[in-house]
Amino acid sequence: MADLARAPGFSENENSHTAKGMEGADLIRAVIVDDHPLARVGLAQILTGSGRIEVCATLANTQELADALNGLSPDVVVFDLYHAEDTPALAALAALAPSLRVLVVSASGRPADVTGAIRAGASGYITKHADPDLLLAAVETVAAGGFALSPHLADILHAGLSAPPAAQPVLSAREEQALSLIADGLTHAQVAIRMNVSKTTVETYVERIRAKLQVGNKAELARAALEHLHRE
Repeated sequence: MADLARAPGFSENENSHTAKGMEGADLIRAVIVDDHPLARVGLAQILTGSGRIEVCATLANTQELADALNGLSPDVVVFDLYHAEDTPALAALAALAPSLRVLVVSASGRPADVTGAIRAGASGYITKHADPDLLLAAVETVAAGGFALSPHLADILHAGLSAPPAAQPVLSAREEQALSLIADGLTHAQVAIRMNVSKTTVETYVERIRAKLQVGNKAELARAALEHLHRE
């Protein structure tokens, strides 16, 4: 392992980490998403220091990732599960997983977080307590289409995925339709037009949905919509 303090190709410009000395080689392209600046720098040093991985962007949150992906084609997204919030970013992970290979690198080894991330579509999960060599191996495994997991999480994952999933609240067909449209970003008025009902009726649906999914504000509703519909 290269000396991390002098990892080749590391630039202090956060979005321009490039592995040097391997021009023409097929480098693994990685994007780092972590809300802690020191974590982003450390992860970038480790990855670029291998000489096998190019870090094409380091980002603080998934909103920045959505903008950055317009010009990037990463092989792996190295994804912190918590972004300055008390709840794991499972909805954002589920939105990324169909088109990108996501390796969760998190400080959390809680069973609910591990199983939740895998169910949301993560291609691997390692904790930030892992050795740098394990991180490199995990990135390479995920980039090659495999699945990577910290060894001590194997029993947790097996137990979590073997257990029957918790019962989900049952929504009516019309509530499901309204929820799907809300997840697509439509306003209540736009949902009413799509469903050919009044705005008042849509608001009634929303109140029922909020009660069943136990969510409050609009942001929580949108997040719950993505999580609920992904599980269906």
